[in-house]
Amino acid sequence: MNILVGTASWTDKSLIACGGFYPKGCSSAEGRLRYYASQFPMVEVDSSYYAMPAPSVARLWVERTPPEFVFNIKAFRIFTAHQTSPTVLHKDIAQALAADPARMLYYRHLPPEIRDELWRRFIEAVAPLKLSGKLASVHFQFAPWVLHDAPGLAHVRECVQRMAGHHLSVEFRHASWFSQEHAESTLALLRELGVTHTVVDGPQGFHNSVPALWQVTSPELAILRLHGRNTETWNAKGMTASSERFNYDYADAELAALTPEIRELAKKVKRMQVIFNNNNGDQGQRNGQTLMRLLAQ
Repeated sequence: MNILVGTASWTDKSLIACGGFYPKGCSSAEGRLRYYASQFPMVEVDSSYYAMPAPSVARLWVERTPPEFVFNIKAFRIFTAHQTSPTVLHKDIAQALAADPARMLYYRHLPPEIRDELWRRFIEAVAPLKLSGKLASVHFQFAPWVLHDAPGLAHVRECVQRMAGHHLSVEFRHASWFSQEHAESTLALLRELGVTHTVVDGPQGFHNSVPALWQVTSPELAILRLHGRNTETWNAKGMTASSERFNYDYADAELAALTPEIRELAKKVKRMQVIFNNNNGDQGQRNGQTLMRLLAQ
């Protein structure tokens, strides 16, 4: 089968704390990744969204996983137009910006030379995965304020150009991209750029939610990303951890209902990925293992 199932991260605090996935005594970074890779064929690295990854860490990921195991890397948050604290930047970059640690930075605020250097360092950081053949995609989950308008379209194109030579997947978080007016042009743009459209399973009816459009925009890769269906927590205020927002345990019947669409999409691409981003405790891991059993039937 060309369908790979995995989860978003393997080191979430709530996953480790719940004690339901990792065997007793599996407490080191190396041990956890090796065990995870014995259960799933892929994983999405979410830590790279919060802080720039390091090449040395990527090399360890290569060494600690089987040859056929693959990674998706989430793009660093400043590239996707999210607010970014200067404290998560490299020290020399933060000093060059003379940024106030208490104020958030945005991509549009950065001088051109700083933008160039951040892109260079990100590409350098993921190079060990790319050179080993383990980098399946770099995932760009754009901020909810990146709209289907001239600045938004230009920013998507810039990200693709900056990452030339890498396969990209794109996930939008504003309804304008897949409105009745813009859905076809959005998919056409992704096909033109050769990047993967991310099919999203998540709460509906919000300005920052998009419909599940089961469409292929790259023959190389299709992605279904599952955020859960918890409408009460999707935009709730005061939550301190993503595990609260994405707290949803898919019922077996809900997963079974998705399998025909997954199989159909997989026929149209070389590789299909299903990524569980519901990350309260071991929900994603349990749901992923259930889906793999359902797909194997």
